[in-house]
Amino acid sequence: MNNVTLSLKDITKTYVQGGHKLEVLKSVDLEIKPGEIVALIGQSGSGKTTMLQIAGLLDRPTKGEIVLNGVKSSRLGDNARTSLRRDYLGFVYQYHNLLSDFDAVENVVLPQIIAGKKYKKAEEQAKALLARLGLEHRFNHRPSAMSGGEQQRVAIARALANEPKLLLADEPTGNLDPKTAEIVFSELVSIVRETGLSALIATHNFDLAGKMDRKIQIKEGRLLDI
Repeated sequence: MNNVTLSLKDITKTYVQGGHKLEVLKSVDLEIKPGEIVALIGQSGSGKTTMLQIAGLLDRPTKGEIVLNGVKSSRLGDNARTSLRRDYLGFVYQYHNLLSDFDAVENVVLPQIIAGKKYKKAEEQAKALLARLGLEHRFNHRPSAMSGGEQQRVAIARALANEPKLLLADEPTGNLDPKTAEIVFSELVSIVRETGLSALIATHNFDLAGKMDRKIQIKEGRLLDI
């Protein structure tokens, strides 16, 4: 068993704009252990999303290495990186990005079908996750018939459907009112702890960040423990 779920080693990300270099991440190092929930804090534009995209193998660093569940991934081809994302990662975004023509259960079933699971098993898993998040009464409702908080709960269930090793969440409650955000965030942390997976959750809310195991901050491209 790997004692580190995610390891970022000397990660640098540089963009070139109009002939000028913009260094968003500067020699970032991070380790997240199994079962650990880490809050990623930073101002808008500080590089939180870039770091999550690199950790989630959606973007490549300018230099450095990403080790996911013991697998070095920086030099892997696109197909191998896609397989790692499918097998080990779950994603939750600020905007739920649910499929509007599918109901709650179907939205959570779909990623499981893509991963090769039989429909009946996928449906059982979807209903179990949605029920755990208090959505038994919304199984057959499409996103347009649900509140913002309910839609984000469906998005959380979808992210957890394939039993990932690591959950990456980018301001998962940033689009909700404060009361709903606190409820949904508490449910997210609770279900992550119950399932024992690791999580890296970007948030600008220090109160919510305080509910996690550890807080780190991106400032001027560097990562600081706080």
